[in-house]
Amino acid sequence: MKILFSALAGALLTLAAVHYWPAGDSGGESEAKPLYWVAPMDPNFRRPGPGKSPMGMDLIPVYEEAEETEPGLIRINPEVQNNLGVRTELARERALDPHIRTVGYVGYNQDTLVHLHPRVEGWIEKLYVKAEGDPVTAGQPLYDLYSPELVNAQEDLMLALRRGEERLVEGAKGRLRALKLADKTINQLVDTRKVMQTVTYFAPQSGVVEALAIREGFYVQPGSTLFSIGALDSVWVEADVFAAQAHLVRAGLPVVARFKHLPGKSVEGRVSYVYPTLDADTRTLRLRVVLDNAGKLLKPNMFAELTIAGDAGKPALTVPRAAVIRTGSQDRVVLDRGDGRFKSVAVHLGRSDKDYVEILHGLKAGDPVVVSAQFLLDSESSRESDFLRMTPPLAKNEAEVNGVVNSVDAANRTANISREAIDKWNRPAATMDFAIDQAVSLDAFVPGAEIRFKFRAENGEFTILTVTPAKKTPAANPHAHH
Repeated sequence: MKILFSALAGALLTLAAVHYWPAGDSGGESEAKPLYWVAPMDPNFRRPGPGKSPMGMDLIPVYEEAEETEPGLIRINPEVQNNLGVRTELARERALDPHIRTVGYVGYNQDTLVHLHPRVEGWIEKLYVKAEGDPVTAGQPLYDLYSPELVNAQEDLMLALRRGEERLVEGAKGRLRALKLADKTINQLVDTRKVMQTVTYFAPQSGVVEALAIREGFYVQPGSTLFSIGALDSVWVEADVFAAQAHLVRAGLPVVARFKHLPGKSVEGRVSYVYPTLDADTRTLRLRVVLDNAGKLLKPNMFAELTIAGDAGKPALTVPRAAVIRTGSQDRVVLDRGDGRFKSVAVHLGRSDKDYVEILHGLKAGDPVVVSAQFLLDSESSRESDFLRMTPPLAKNEAEVNGVVNSVDAANRTANISREAIDKWNRPAATMDFAIDQAVSLDAFVPGAEIRFKFRAENGEFTILTVTPAKKTPAANPHAHH
């Protein structure tokens, strides 16, 4: 059914591009007579008068043009226009709402991640926490350590206590604190006046064991990582946004995070940090979001869907996203000229949100654009329109040719290109160096890429002004540098 409707719509549009409905229906002129009648499904089936098509459908009249139209301007019968469901909306200024949607993963808050290292050599006599992921609370025993150095430090304290010299006692206590003994352990030594062969070390904060690198009996020394304990009162979510969205994000923007395991629930936070560099492989920008996790529902490595409220900026001329036809090399919209007339026009796009896109050039406020069935109208308008007429003619010292990029010097904005022959200058194909204008993006200049470019020759220097993908494979016939 969809194929049948598409064929019917295409046939009707083909006819609509070359005929009017009767003039008596649109302006009081003398009634126009049909030139001939055609089948709706086959424009090649013609008859001098009304009748039926081979498929049993009523033939459609074709009328002579009553006026000249500009290239690409098509006219659609109101009945066909209604059948196609053509709808329009005015281009107007509005404040964009550039919400950015991306995904990320929950991780520990690195600001609260604690790594435990010994400050003496020794052996792990007993381990109270056996596995990674185990929860711990502040002050909970983690491990017992035997160390000759710790024994000697305790004996120094005992000697100072026996002598009763307060200065020596405080010095001995200070040494034990430097070796990370807990105050309650030091107080116990003072009370019992007895040296401990093994010393117990305690968790400095509550959280979960993020890393466990020891077992009972391990020999450890300063520099060994024994534990990593991560608090879960708050978590980090790291996410990536596309390079084109980088200008919309900054620290402090509000974020709403949603999680599959929490249906109907969202967690609000803010962008805490935007990394200063793009990822070289993915061409994305990383950012960090801090989320409150008082209920401990968010776990490291959970998947999060983020909505970031980007900076809206100033109001801009916009049209609905649905109105824009993207072809890769050109963006277009179908303009409603009134009285059933339509024309595809090229536009330059700017910022966008989920509903609207900014128009930098090509439209003005109040222009009606088609937001449904525009692809059918565009296909007919494009057949009749020559978009090259929208570009200014080449100056005498300008030429447009195909070429193959050999090498690029991005720092100096130059490229070595094997170009095709230039007939209007009677120049053969050649390999030569070109300067690249500051307004031209370097993205298209990739070694081996086939491009079509316009350049200007002035004072012995050749400057590329525009670049697009090649319209045909260029003839590779390189010569010496000119």
